[in-house]
Amino acid sequence: MFNEFFGLGFALANFVLLLLMYKFFGKTGLFAWVAIATVLANIQVTKTIEIIGLTATLGNSLYASTFLATDILNEKYGKQDARKAVWLGFASLLIMVLVMQAGLQFIPAESDIANSSLETIFGLIPQIAIASMIAYLASQHLDVIIFTAIRKVFPKDSQFWIRNNGSTLISQLLDTLIFTSIAFYGVFPLDVWLEIFVSTYILKFIVSVLATPFGYMAKATTPFDEKQVN
Repeated sequence: MFNEFFGLGFALANFVLLLLMYKFFGKTGLFAWVAIATVLANIQVTKTIEIIGLTATLGNSLYASTFLATDILNEKYGKQDARKAVWLGFASLLIMVLVMQAGLQFIPAESDIANSSLETIFGLIPQIAIASMIAYLASQHLDVIIFTAIRKVFPKDSQFWIRNNGSTLISQLLDTLIFTSIAFYGVFPLDVWLEIFVSTYILKFIVSVLATPFGYMAKATTPFDEKQVN
């Protein structure tokens, strides 16, 4: 049960850190979080773990936090800022892939101890990154569209949980399907792929529900820089 309990604590810690970034840096903090979390999640996803009796990839809670960040941006600042964050996350991932692939081309010194580890991690990144970039753009833009549409039907502040969970759960289903299909094509047998797909979406569902209270906290938060303006 270690992975389950540690995973819960890890997910909650991610949301607390997101809130702190927003509190101290405002809208800029959310943009930065999307960039950081997108890159780190795509590094973590190279590791598989056993959790709730299923094989799953790491990085789900970090990646799910980017949807919360864009939903907060959409809720408090509008659709354009949410879309800007989506493109920022995409650009950050693309730069990471290009820079690290170039870095792997350098011939290591005899004293080097890191190159083989970097090759193990970032050697998998191109296929994973391509899958992630396609899934990221499709699902995040869908999330912004659905969130905006749901807000027209459920506009009250108390109904944020409907907007947040409704948009995230639908968009992350698309994200999981695209990502697992491209990233793990030919890597795992079909039964393992199906297990990863199901477990990944279940974990994203759980994380999305856990994220809801933090969304309300963000709505009630006034960043320090906005206090100074007021």
